[in-house]
Amino acid sequence: MPPAESISAPATIGKSVQIRGEVKGSEDLLVDGVVEGTITLSDSRLTIGPNARVQANVSARDVVVVGTLNGDILATGRVELRAGANLVGDIHAVRLSIEENALFSGKVDLVQPTAGASDRGGVGTHTSSSAPAKTGTMFSASN
Repeated sequence: MPPAESISAPATIGKSVQIRGEVKGSEDLLVDGVVEGTITLSDSRLTIGPNARVQANVSARDVVVVGTLNGDILATGRVELRAGANLVGDIHAVRLSIEENALFSGKVDLVQPTAGASDRGGVGTHTSSSAPAKTGTMFSASN
C-alpha cells in the first residue's frame, strides 16, 4: 500500500507536458505545463501552476491560478488568483480571492450556494452580490 502522502498528493501535468483536448478527472490536479481544450474536475481542486500556459475553459470545485489561464472558470466553490496569475476570461463561482500582483481581465459572477449544490454539481443561485466587471478591462491587484 502506498504511503498516505502519495494518496493525498494531486495528479500533476509537468511543465514539459503539452495536452490538446479534454482533461477530465475526479481527483485534484496540478497543471504546470501546456493545456489547450477543456478541463473538468467536478468535485476536485484544479491548480494552474506558475509555469502553466492553459488555454481552456475549466470547471472544478476550487480553482487556484498562479500561472497563465485564457478561458472561463466555473467553480462550485472558491477561485483564487494568486500573485503572478494572469487570467483572461470570466469567473462564475461562490467565492473569489485576488492577491496583489494578479492580473485579471473578464467578468465576475458570484453566486450564493444552494442547499445540496455541491452534491448535484451545480453552482447555486444568483444573489445581489453579483459583481460584473466590464469585459476587456484589466484588473491588477497591485498597489
